[in-house]
Amino acid sequence: MGGSFVSTRLPIIAVFAGGTSAEREVSLGSGQACAIALARSFPTRLFQIDANALPAEFDPGQHVVFSTLHGKFGEDGGMQRLLDAAGASYAGCDATASALCMDKTATKQRVSAPGVGVVPGVCFDAASKPEASALAAKLGGDVVFKPNDEGSSVGLQIVSGRAEITAALEKISNGRWLAESRVFGRELSVGVLGGRAMGIVEIRPKSGRYDYTSKYTKGLTEYHCPAPLPDATTAAVRRAAETAFAACGCRDYARIDFMISEKNEAFLLEINTLPGMKETSLLPMSARSAGLDFTALVRELVMPAVQRFASARIPA
Repeated sequence: MGGSFVSTRLPIIAVFAGGTSAEREVSLGSGQACAIALARSFPTRLFQIDANALPAEFDPGQHVVFSTLHGKFGEDGGMQRLLDAAGASYAGCDATASALCMDKTATKQRVSAPGVGVVPGVCFDAASKPEASALAAKLGGDVVFKPNDEGSSVGLQIVSGRAEITAALEKISNGRWLAESRVFGRELSVGVLGGRAMGIVEIRPKSGRYDYTSKYTKGLTEYHCPAPLPDATTAAVRRAAETAFAACGCRDYARIDFMISEKNEAFLLEINTLPGMKETSLLPMSARSAGLDFTALVRELVMPAVQRFASARIPA
Protein backbone atom coordinates (compact mmCIF):
# COMPACT_ATOMS: atom_id res chain seq x y z
CA MET A 1 0.00 0.00 0.00
CA GLY A 2 1.76 3.17 -1.14
CA GLY A 3 1.79 6.58 0.48
CA SER A 4 1.20 9.96 -1.07
CA PHE A 5 4.86 10.83 -0.79
CA VAL A 6 7.38 7.99 -0.80
CA SER A 7 10.87 8.84 0.41
CA THR A 8 13.86 6.67 1.16
CA ARG A 9 14.24 8.74 4.34
CA LEU A 10 10.84 7.64 5.58
CA PRO A 11 10.40 4.25 7.24
CA ILE A 12 7.65 1.94 6.06
CA ILE A 13 4.79 1.89 8.55
CA ALA A 14 4.01 -1.75 9.32
CA VAL A 15 0.40 -1.95 10.50
CA PHE A 16 -0.14 -5.11 12.56
CA ALA A 17 -3.73 -6.40 12.63
CA GLY A 18 -5.58 -9.58 13.51
CA GLY A 19 -3.80 -11.57 16.17
CA THR A 20 -4.92 -14.61 18.12
CA SER A 21 -7.14 -13.08 20.84
CA ALA A 22 -10.90 -13.00 21.18
CA GLU A 23 -10.77 -9.52 19.62
CA ARG A 24 -9.24 -10.58 16.30
CA GLU A 25 -12.12 -9.38 14.11
CA VAL A 26 -12.18 -5.98 15.79
CA SER A 27 -8.43 -5.70 15.24
CA LEU A 28 -8.69 -6.54 11.54
CA GLY A 29 -11.15 -3.68 11.09
CA SER A 30 -8.92 -1.26 13.01
CA GLY A 31 -5.88 -2.29 11.00
CA GLN A 32 -7.53 -1.80 7.64
CA ALA A 33 -8.80 1.67 8.59
CA CYS A 34 -5.42 2.77 9.97
CA ALA A 35 -3.44 1.41 7.03
CA ILE A 36 -5.56 3.40 4.59
CA ALA A 37 -5.15 6.58 6.67
CA LEU A 38 -1.42 6.14 7.29
CA ALA A 39 -0.78 5.57 3.59
CA ARG A 40 -1.73 9.21 3.00
CA SER A 41 1.43 10.25 4.86
CA PHE A 42 3.86 7.31 4.78
CA PRO A 43 4.75 4.26 2.73
CA THR A 44 2.61 1.68 4.52
CA ARG A 45 2.18 -2.08 4.61
CA LEU A 46 -0.57 -4.02 6.36
CA PHE A 47 0.52 -7.25 8.06
CA GLN A 48 -2.13 -9.76 9.11
CA ILE A 49 -0.91 -11.43 12.30
CA ASP A 50 -2.00 -15.06 12.59
CA ALA A 51 0.37 -16.35 15.29
CA ASN A 52 2.08 -15.09 18.43
CA ALA A 53 5.18 -14.16 16.47
CA LEU A 54 6.60 -11.41 14.28
CA PRO A 55 5.66 -11.82 10.61
CA ALA A 56 8.36 -13.36 8.44
CA GLU A 57 8.75 -10.31 6.18
CA PHE A 58 8.96 -7.80 9.00
CA ASP A 59 12.27 -5.87 8.96
CA PRO A 60 13.09 -3.66 11.97
CA GLY A 61 15.65 -1.87 9.81
CA GLN A 62 12.92 -0.60 7.48
CA HIS A 63 9.65 -0.80 9.40
CA VAL A 64 8.07 1.22 12.19
CA VAL A 65 5.22 -0.75 13.74
CA PHE A 66 1.75 0.68 14.27
CA SER A 67 -0.06 -2.14 16.03
CA THR A 68 -3.83 -2.45 16.14
CA LEU A 69 -3.69 -5.82 17.89
CA HIS A 70 -6.16 -6.02 20.76
CA GLY A 71 -6.36 -8.36 23.71
CA LYS A 72 -3.96 -11.06 24.79
CA PHE A 73 -0.47 -11.10 23.28
CA GLY A 74 -1.18 -8.00 21.21
CA GLU A 75 -1.96 -5.60 24.04
CA ASP A 76 -0.49 -7.30 27.12
CA GLY A 77 3.20 -6.80 26.38
CA GLY A 78 3.73 -10.04 24.44
CA MET A 79 4.15 -8.50 21.00
CA GLN A 80 5.95 -5.51 22.51
CA ARG A 81 8.58 -7.81 24.04
CA LEU A 82 9.19 -9.42 20.65
CA LEU A 83 9.57 -6.00 19.04
CA ASP A 84 11.98 -4.87 21.76
CA ALA A 85 14.08 -8.02 21.29
CA ALA A 86 14.21 -7.34 17.54
CA GLY A 87 15.32 -3.74 18.11
CA ALA A 88 12.18 -2.44 16.41
CA SER A 89 10.54 0.96 16.80
CA TYR A 90 6.82 0.89 17.49
CA ALA A 91 4.04 3.28 18.40
CA GLY A 92 2.32 3.15 21.74
CA CYS A 93 3.16 1.87 25.19
CA ASP A 94 6.23 -0.24 25.87
CA ALA A 95 6.05 -3.83 27.12
CA THR A 96 6.05 -2.93 30.81
CA ALA A 97 3.21 -0.40 30.61
CA SER A 98 1.25 -2.65 28.24
CA ALA A 99 1.41 -5.59 30.66
CA LEU A 100 0.44 -3.38 33.59
CA CYS A 101 -2.55 -1.78 31.88
CA MET A 102 -3.87 -5.12 30.63
CA ASP A 103 -4.17 -6.20 34.27
CA LYS A 104 -7.18 -4.23 35.51
CA THR A 105 -6.45 -4.91 39.18
CA ALA A 106 -2.79 -3.88 38.93
CA THR A 107 -3.82 -0.75 37.04
CA LYS A 108 -6.27 0.23 39.76
CA GLN A 109 -3.62 -0.25 42.42
CA ARG A 110 -1.14 1.89 40.49
CA VAL A 111 -3.48 4.81 39.74
CA SER A 112 -5.04 4.95 43.20
CA ALA A 113 -1.71 6.03 44.75
CA PRO A 114 -1.76 9.48 43.07
CA GLY A 115 -5.43 9.90 43.89
CA VAL A 116 -7.39 8.61 40.90
CA GLY A 117 -10.69 7.12 42.05
CA VAL A 118 -11.19 3.38 41.63
CA VAL A 119 -14.18 1.09 42.19
CA PRO A 120 -14.01 -1.42 45.08
CA GLY A 121 -13.35 -4.87 43.67
CA VAL A 122 -12.27 -8.46 44.26
CA CYS A 123 -9.85 -10.24 41.91
CA PHE A 124 -10.01 -14.04 41.82
CA ASP A 125 -9.09 -17.13 39.81
CA ALA A 126 -11.85 -19.26 38.35
CA ALA A 127 -10.39 -22.25 40.17
CA SER A 128 -10.92 -20.57 43.56
CA LYS A 129 -14.08 -18.50 43.20
CA PRO A 130 -15.39 -16.58 46.20
CA GLU A 131 -18.80 -17.30 47.68
CA ALA A 132 -21.64 -15.14 46.43
CA SER A 133 -22.44 -14.13 50.00
CA ALA A 134 -18.88 -12.91 50.57
CA LEU A 135 -18.95 -10.84 47.38
CA ALA A 136 -22.31 -9.33 48.21
CA ALA A 137 -21.11 -8.44 51.71
CA LYS A 138 -18.03 -6.66 50.34
CA LEU A 139 -19.33 -5.14 47.10
CA GLY A 140 -23.07 -4.76 47.66
CA GLY A 141 -25.90 -6.38 45.76
CA ASP A 142 -25.10 -4.82 42.37
CA VAL A 143 -21.92 -6.33 40.90
CA VAL A 144 -20.03 -6.18 37.61
CA PHE A 145 -17.99 -9.23 36.55
CA LYS A 146 -15.29 -8.89 33.91
CA PRO A 147 -12.13 -10.78 32.91
CA ASN A 148 -9.14 -9.21 34.63
CA ASP A 149 -7.11 -9.17 31.42
CA GLU A 150 -9.42 -8.92 28.41
CA GLY A 151 -10.84 -5.92 26.59
CA SER A 152 -13.84 -4.97 24.45
CA SER A 153 -16.26 -5.98 27.21
CA VAL A 154 -15.48 -9.67 26.53
CA GLY A 155 -17.28 -11.72 29.18
CA LEU A 156 -18.86 -8.71 30.90
CA GLN A 157 -21.73 -9.56 33.26
CA ILE A 158 -23.78 -7.01 35.24
CA VAL A 159 -25.90 -8.62 37.94
CA SER A 160 -28.13 -7.67 40.84
CA GLY A 161 -28.93 -9.70 43.94
CA ARG A 162 -27.54 -12.87 45.51
CA ALA A 163 -29.16 -15.24 43.00
CA GLU A 164 -27.74 -13.41 39.98
CA ILE A 165 -24.30 -13.17 41.61
CA THR A 166 -24.39 -16.94 42.18
CA ALA A 167 -25.44 -17.57 38.56
CA ALA A 168 -22.68 -15.30 37.25
CA LEU A 169 -20.06 -17.13 39.30
CA GLU A 170 -21.31 -20.47 37.97
CA LYS A 171 -20.65 -19.28 34.39
CA ILE A 172 -16.98 -18.58 35.16
CA SER A 173 -14.92 -21.65 34.33
CA ASN A 174 -11.39 -20.43 33.63
CA GLY A 175 -9.07 -17.45 33.81
CA ARG A 176 -8.64 -14.59 36.25
CA TRP A 177 -11.64 -12.38 36.98
CA LEU A 178 -12.55 -9.10 38.60
CA ALA A 179 -15.79 -8.44 40.46
CA GLU A 180 -16.55 -4.78 41.18
CA SER A 181 -19.28 -2.78 42.87
CA ARG A 182 -21.55 -1.37 40.18
CA VAL A 183 -21.37 2.41 39.87
CA PHE A 184 -24.68 3.90 38.77
CA GLY A 185 -24.02 6.91 36.62
CA ARG A 186 -22.52 7.79 33.27
CA GLU A 187 -19.77 6.03 31.32
CA LEU A 188 -17.03 8.18 29.80
CA SER A 189 -13.98 7.62 27.62
CA VAL A 190 -11.03 9.97 27.18
CA GLY A 191 -8.29 9.82 24.56
CA VAL A 192 -4.82 10.79 25.78
CA LEU A 193 -2.22 11.89 23.23
CA GLY A 194 1.33 12.62 24.35
CA GLY A 195 0.18 12.78 27.96
CA ARG A 196 -2.59 15.34 27.28
CA ALA A 197 -6.27 14.48 27.53
CA MET A 198 -8.43 15.16 24.48
CA GLY A 199 -12.22 15.30 24.30
CA ILE A 200 -14.44 13.37 26.71
CA VAL A 201 -16.93 10.98 25.10
CA GLU A 202 -20.09 9.96 26.95
CA ILE A 203 -21.31 6.46 26.12
CA ARG A 204 -25.06 5.84 26.36
CA PRO A 205 -25.99 2.22 25.54
CA LYS A 206 -29.70 1.92 24.87
CA SER A 207 -29.80 -1.33 26.86
CA GLY A 208 -28.16 0.36 29.85
CA ARG A 209 -25.22 -2.03 29.58
CA TYR A 210 -22.17 -1.31 27.44
CA ASP A 211 -21.36 -4.94 26.68
CA TYR A 212 -19.81 -6.47 23.55
CA THR A 213 -23.12 -6.41 21.67
CA SER A 214 -23.84 -2.78 22.51
CA LYS A 215 -20.29 -1.80 21.60
CA TYR A 216 -20.16 -3.43 18.18
CA THR A 217 -23.76 -3.43 16.93
CA LYS A 218 -24.66 -0.31 14.99
CA GLY A 219 -27.44 1.74 16.52
CA LEU A 220 -27.41 0.18 19.99
CA THR A 221 -25.35 2.94 21.63
CA GLU A 222 -25.39 6.73 21.48
CA TYR A 223 -22.16 8.72 21.82
CA HIS A 224 -21.92 12.35 22.89
CA CYS A 225 -18.68 14.27 22.43
CA PRO A 226 -17.86 16.52 24.08
CA ALA A 227 -19.74 14.93 26.97
CA PRO A 228 -22.31 17.31 28.49
CA LEU A 229 -20.67 17.70 31.91
CA PRO A 230 -20.19 20.59 34.31
CA ASP A 231 -16.92 22.41 33.65
CA ALA A 232 -15.48 21.29 36.99
CA THR A 233 -16.27 17.63 36.24
CA THR A 234 -14.77 17.89 32.76
CA ALA A 235 -11.57 19.32 34.21
CA ALA A 236 -11.45 16.65 36.94
CA VAL A 237 -11.89 13.78 34.45
CA ARG A 238 -9.21 15.18 32.16
CA ARG A 239 -6.80 15.52 35.10
CA ALA A 240 -7.58 11.98 36.24
CA ALA A 241 -6.91 10.64 32.72
CA GLU A 242 -3.56 12.43 32.50
CA THR A 243 -2.60 11.31 36.02
CA ALA A 244 -3.46 7.68 35.28
CA PHE A 245 -1.54 7.78 31.97
CA ALA A 246 1.59 9.05 33.74
CA ALA A 247 1.24 6.76 36.79
CA CYS A 248 1.18 3.66 34.59
CA GLY A 249 4.17 4.77 32.52
CA CYS A 250 2.15 5.01 29.31
CA ARG A 251 3.79 6.30 26.14
CA ASP A 252 2.45 8.09 23.05
CA TYR A 253 -1.28 7.45 23.46
CA ALA A 254 -4.03 5.51 25.22
CA ARG A 255 -7.76 5.58 25.87
CA ILE A 256 -8.93 5.77 29.45
CA ASP A 257 -12.44 4.83 30.57
CA PHE A 258 -14.30 6.14 33.60
CA MET A 259 -17.64 5.93 35.36
CA ILE A 260 -19.09 9.12 36.80
CA SER A 261 -21.33 8.49 39.78
CA GLU A 262 -24.57 10.30 40.45
CA LYS A 263 -22.51 12.50 42.83
CA ASN A 264 -20.15 13.41 39.93
CA GLU A 265 -17.30 11.30 41.35
CA ALA A 266 -14.97 9.83 38.70
CA PHE A 267 -13.89 6.19 38.96
CA LEU A 268 -11.36 4.67 36.55
CA LEU A 269 -12.53 1.51 34.79
CA GLU A 270 -9.49 0.67 32.67
CA ILE A 271 -6.70 1.94 30.44
CA ASN A 272 -6.70 0.73 26.83
CA THR A 273 -3.17 0.95 25.41
CA LEU A 274 -4.21 -0.23 21.92
CA PRO A 275 -7.85 0.84 21.64
CA GLY A 276 -10.18 0.30 18.72
CA MET A 277 -9.11 2.42 15.77
CA LYS A 278 -11.87 2.60 13.21
CA GLU A 279 -12.94 6.12 12.29
CA THR A 280 -16.04 5.66 14.47
CA SER A 281 -14.12 4.30 17.48
CA LEU A 282 -13.90 6.11 20.80
CA LEU A 283 -10.31 7.38 20.54
CA PRO A 284 -10.87 8.97 17.10
CA MET A 285 -14.14 10.41 18.42
CA SER A 286 -12.26 11.98 21.34
CA ALA A 287 -9.61 13.33 18.95
CA ARG A 288 -12.17 14.91 16.61
CA SER A 289 -13.43 17.10 19.41
CA ALA A 290 -9.82 18.24 19.87
CA GLY A 291 -9.58 19.19 16.18
CA LEU A 292 -7.89 16.07 14.77
CA ASP A 293 -9.55 14.17 11.95
CA PHE A 294 -8.76 10.46 11.53
CA THR A 295 -5.87 10.93 9.10
CA ALA A 296 -4.27 13.60 11.27
CA LEU A 297 -4.78 11.47 14.38
CA VAL A 298 -3.06 8.34 13.11
CA ARG A 299 -0.19 10.46 11.83
CA GLU A 300 0.17 12.00 15.31
CA LEU A 301 -0.02 8.56 16.93
CA VAL A 302 2.83 7.12 14.88
CA MET A 303 5.13 10.17 14.75
CA PRO A 304 6.90 9.57 18.09
CA ALA A 305 7.84 6.07 16.91
CA VAL A 306 9.07 7.47 13.59
CA GLN A 307 11.22 9.91 15.54
CA ARG A 308 12.58 7.10 17.74
CA PHE A 309 13.38 5.12 14.58
CA ALA A 310 15.30 8.08 13.12
CA SER A 311 17.15 8.81 16.37
CA ALA A 312 18.32 5.22 16.65
CA ARG A 313 19.93 5.50 13.24
CA ILE A 314 21.83 8.75 13.72
CA PRO A 315 25.59 7.93 13.65
CA ALA A 316 27.34 8.41 16.99
